[in-house]
Amino acid sequence: MAQHDHGQDVEQDHEGHRGAEGTPPHEAHGDHAGHDAHEGHSVEAFRSRFWLALALTVPVVVWSPHVEMLLGYRAPVFPGSAWIPAVLGTAVFLYGGLVFLRGAWGELKARLPGMMTLISLAILVAFGFSWVVEVGAIDSVALWWELATLVTIMLLGHWIEMRSIDQAQGALQELAKLLPDTATRIADGNEERVAVTELREGDLVLVRPGESVPADGVVRKGESSLDEAAITGESRPVKRGEGDAVVAGTINGSGSLRVEVTASGEATKLSGIMRLVGDAQASKSRAQHLADRAARLLTVVALTAAALTLIVWLLVGADVDYAIVRTVTVLVIACPHALGLAVPLVVAISTTLGARNGLLVRDRRGLEEARRVDTVVFDKTGTLTLGSHRVVAVATADGVTEDEALRLAAAAEADSEHPIARGIGRTAEERGLDVPAAEGFRALAGQGVAATVEGGEVFVGGPAMLDAREAPVPDGLKRAADEAAERGQAAIYVMRGDQVVAVLAVADAVREESREAVQALHERGIEVAMLTGDAQAVADAVAEALGIDTVFAEVQPEDKATKIQELQRGGRRVAMVGDGVNDAPALATADVGIAIGAGTDVAVEAGHVVLVRSDPRDVVRIVDLSRATYRKMVQNLWWAAGYNVIALPLAAGVAAPWGLVLSPAVGAVLMSASTVVVALNAQLLRRWGTGGDR
Repeated sequence: MAQHDHGQDVEQDHEGHRGAEGTPPHEAHGDHAGHDAHEGHSVEAFRSRFWLALALTVPVVVWSPHVEMLLGYRAPVFPGSAWIPAVLGTAVFLYGGLVFLRGAWGELKARLPGMMTLISLAILVAFGFSWVVEVGAIDSVALWWELATLVTIMLLGHWIEMRSIDQAQGALQELAKLLPDTATRIADGNEERVAVTELREGDLVLVRPGESVPADGVVRKGESSLDEAAITGESRPVKRGEGDAVVAGTINGSGSLRVEVTASGEATKLSGIMRLVGDAQASKSRAQHLADRAARLLTVVALTAAALTLIVWLLVGADVDYAIVRTVTVLVIACPHALGLAVPLVVAISTTLGARNGLLVRDRRGLEEARRVDTVVFDKTGTLTLGSHRVVAVATADGVTEDEALRLAAAAEADSEHPIARGIGRTAEERGLDVPAAEGFRALAGQGVAATVEGGEVFVGGPAMLDAREAPVPDGLKRAADEAAERGQAAIYVMRGDQVVAVLAVADAVREESREAVQALHERGIEVAMLTGDAQAVADAVAEALGIDTVFAEVQPEDKATKIQELQRGGRRVAMVGDGVNDAPALATADVGIAIGAGTDVAVEAGHVVLVRSDPRDVVRIVDLSRATYRKMVQNLWWAAGYNVIALPLAAGVAAPWGLVLSPAVGAVLMSASTVVVALNAQLLRRWGTGGDR
């Protein structure tokens, strides 16, 4: 079944970071090197290990002579009680520590020593030293309670880490659940219930009220409102009727639909979204490469510091056990566990957030670079504009309202197939006007159309119609027509009888959202440019209406990428927004290519980020998400590694002359605390878009 299959695939990829036991971290999941080598355990397995290790650690601590001395109590004494720390400490080491030892083996085989290597070295040193003490080879104090608490706290940190990453990537499972298991297929007039996986292109399916659309398709019969929020982020139900495209995973409203399948299975838009989210979370960003290098560097620093700590303390005459305690503490404190988590977790959450808000990140580098963009270049047609004609201005004679003029024109043009006629009709529909029925429609060759509307003759057309009818044009209407022509717009005259009653300026209408998008980008210090093949007058009119800074007009398709390069040579960091085949080279050339999802597949494939909605305001959201993501990365890197500046010297014993030293247990607490802080801080990114994402 589709739902089951998708869910299984997702779980195979993400649940518990599964992989072959002992698989080197970089091979299991290159993006989380050193953090997914958890021996194939699930979140639940780490949780169980933590609770059992904690149960074993409590008596180790209670019967520890060192803890008894520190807290001033005496644990119950009975035959064999003296062996409780050693026996249970060994159990904690073998049961809880084995995870880290196997992870370290994978790192060493891959020649990429990191976090697992440091943890393993620390617990091996503590374990070996403690048994040496137990058998009487060295007269010192065993480190059983430090070892047990270290392993237990490390298990807690890993459990929290894996749980956080699992939650962040849970959006893929949620997307998979949108698809139903079965669908109602109509064949030869008969209905049959079939598995969604059996649907093929050209099949006709029945989608009843409340059901999920099983595959991408086109409505052939029926009308309904669909909930597309999970796919596009659109909160309001969207009306769909005959000829409209529908997407798999959207939820049908109150009407029944008969849908012809155009894509099913892996070819659906939903599956594409899942692939994009998965690829984005798996791709390497510059920040992740930096974090990986920092983790490896910290490993070298920690090993060097640990060696120097041991040597220096032995040279100054310290006891062997004290020198080893300092060494173990250094190794624990320097563990780059949180550092490795800092970037991957933020990226997992940010790409998931983007998908939920209609922003699909194909390449994480695009999302990362968006914060640095200082110029956004928009394609005009279909991006800033609707890509279809609308009435953008109306001038009327005395005694005639705009709505009345539009009603008359829309009624007369109702039976015309001309793009301008359809634009007039759509404008009237969008304004909610009651368009009367027309009779006696006839096309006037080279002039326009005529029809009888509400008992009178109505003519709609261009200047040739006026000449043919020898109709005088009032001065106000003539000025309006001239101004429309200067803006590159078509001036359409409306006549009632022998009187010219209105002039309609018809053009590719600017999206209402475009004004808000340009203003919001300006507020963020970003310049806005427009790139179009249209005439200069048309481009200037749109730019003036939107407040665009720079206009590139009359640009041939093959020259669009060249314009982007010109801006880049001028030191600009450029984002290109487009939707057509001829935008693909420019999208690929830009620092950040943003493809309108409603556009062609070629443009979508060329973009770093895909906007599911054809809403230019989502470009602003990309910039905001990029900036919020970067803030969280920087904060996490500081939390993960910054504390080492103070903690490492304290762990090594630099402040010992003043009585300030850190035990391995306290070191484990500090290291694990940094991991918890990093995980919780990354989760705050989920508040992005609510004003609380800082």
